[in-house]
Order: sequence, then C-alpha cells, then structure tokens
Amino acid sequence: MSRVLVTGGAGAIGSAVVRRLLADPQYELRVSDPRPAPQWMREGCEIHVGDLRAPAQALAAANGCSQVIHLASYAPPTAESSALPHTRLAFETTLHNAVIGAAIERRVERFVYVSCAMVFERAELFPTPEDHLPNCPVPLSADGYARLTGERYCSAAHDEHGLPYTICRPFGVYGPPGPSAAPDGESHVDPHIDPLVRELLDGALAGRRPLELHGSAEQTRTPTHVDDAAEGIIAALRSPAGANEDFNIASARELAAAEIARIAWVACGEDPDALALKPLPTGEPGAQRSWPSVDKARELLGWQARVAAEQGIARTVRELRIGGAL
Repeated sequence: MSRVLVTGGAGAIGSAVVRRLLADPQYELRVSDPRPAPQWMREGCEIHVGDLRAPAQALAAANGCSQVIHLASYAPPTAESSALPHTRLAFETTLHNAVIGAAIERRVERFVYVSCAMVFERAELFPTPEDHLPNCPVPLSADGYARLTGERYCSAAHDEHGLPYTICRPFGVYGPPGPSAAPDGESHVDPHIDPLVRELLDGALAGRRPLELHGSAEQTRTPTHVDDAAEGIIAALRSPAGANEDFNIASARELAAAEIARIAWVACGEDPDALALKPLPTGEPGAQRSWPSVDKARELLGWQARVAAEQGIARTVRELRIGGAL
C-alpha cells in the first residue's frame, strides 16, 4: 500500500484528486491544507495542518509518504492578486523550496507538481506543446513566473538529487470549489480555478446585465472540468511513462470568452438574446490565447478530457446552486 501526501487537498482539484484516490484500496492518504477539510475527507484521510513553508512542517507532512501531489500554492484573499506580486512570489518560492526539500529528504518515489497554464502566457505556438516551453518568452505575471519557478525547482531537484518528478499543467479549470474558508474566516480564491471562467460563471449565476469580464471577449481558454483535471493528474502519478515528464492537462477545445459566457448564460436559464458583455481593463498581464496541445498526455498516459464544456458548465451551475461543495 502506498501513502500519498496531497498538499492543498481541500481545494477544488485537490478534493477531486483525494476522492478518487480514496476509492482505490492501494492508497492511503494524508492531506495537508490550512483550510478546513470536509467531513468525508477527515473520515478517510490523515489530516496535517501546518504552514508548509516551514521546513519542519513540510518534513512532518511528507513523513512516511512514497508519493506527493503538490497542489498547495498562494491563495489570495481576493481575485485582485495582481496587487500583491511580491507576496505571491515570496510565498511560492519559500513553499516550493520547503516541500521539494522534504520530498528529497524523505526519498519519495514520485513528486507530482501541479503547475498551471500561465507558464505559457506568452506562447507563440498553437496548440502549444510541452516542448515549446524552453523557447517560450518568460511569463510577465507573478502567477506565471511563480509557477514556472516551481517547475524549475522540480527539474533542478531531479538533476542534482535524483528526485523523480512529474509536472501537470491544468488549463482553464472550472467546477464547484472545494472548501474555501481560510483559518482567519476570510474567503480565499482557489488558485487552480481559471479566473476568467470563474468570473463568467459567477456573473451568469448572478444574472448580471451586462455580464462583465476582465480583458477582451476574444481571449481564449480551453475549459476543463475539475474532474477531468483530477483524473489527468492521477494518470500522471500512476504511469511509469510520467516519470520526469511534463504534461498539459486540458480539454482540446479552444473557446473565446464570448462563447464561454454564452454557454454559462444559457446554463443559468437566461435568454441568449439578452446576453451583453462589458469588457473591463485587466490589472496584470495575461494570456490572450490559451490553447495547449494535449497529444502528449493522450499518447503517454492514455488520458484525455471527456467532459464537454456545455455539459460540465451546466453541471457546475446546478451544483453551485445547491451548495457546490465537492
């Protein structure tokens, strides 16, 4: 039996990952997250609560674990995280250093780092394959740079210490959130939910007229349901072919923000003819086009996204209306 540490396990993707691993008797689970774990998670998992930026806490969390899925990252108190770029970079650099250091010390068999699409925010090749990263201009946003730094930590730890790693980059993730209350009682943004898709869903649910979005209605995403993202991460964890590789975890279907808005609007029962969009200025750099190649994950992991945007967004709307907890 393998014991898996899931950092950030009380978030949207983390909850979906944990639920699936709990259904497999070959795994024992430890979840490390400062956010409250739901009852089903407390019953099925060992819970570690501590600041993983502290090396001693990271070592304690990883003790006895043969695999780590590292989802923990900076969760800003509001969506306006662009006002805190130094805070984000300092937080994530310290976090990655401690957690990866613990994985090296505990000699884990596989370290899965969950990065994000923002490492490709300045991509020049579409659909964007994983091997474009060395030639892709460095991200301008603190979010993208912090995640890219985490990826570099993984490859450096492998080169110097032999750490077996896998990098997963979910794109355009949406779905009902995991527990979001921080210990101080504030509601924090889940860093793995795509902010554009979240903004459009929230606005459609609220029936806002016009429907606001930050940036252009022509910017694109590949909306990926959280369940698909979780299954892709688990496929990467389990597969020998995933060792020391990086994977785009995403739907293959590129949609403009205007089309995502229409799908969300219709899913909320609104009249399609009443949809009007109001673009707003954005406070930080961001990807105007986000369309990854998913060939590598399909060929090496045997994984591909299965939930179409129309079905997944409609399901998410229903779940959010009845409470939304994963």
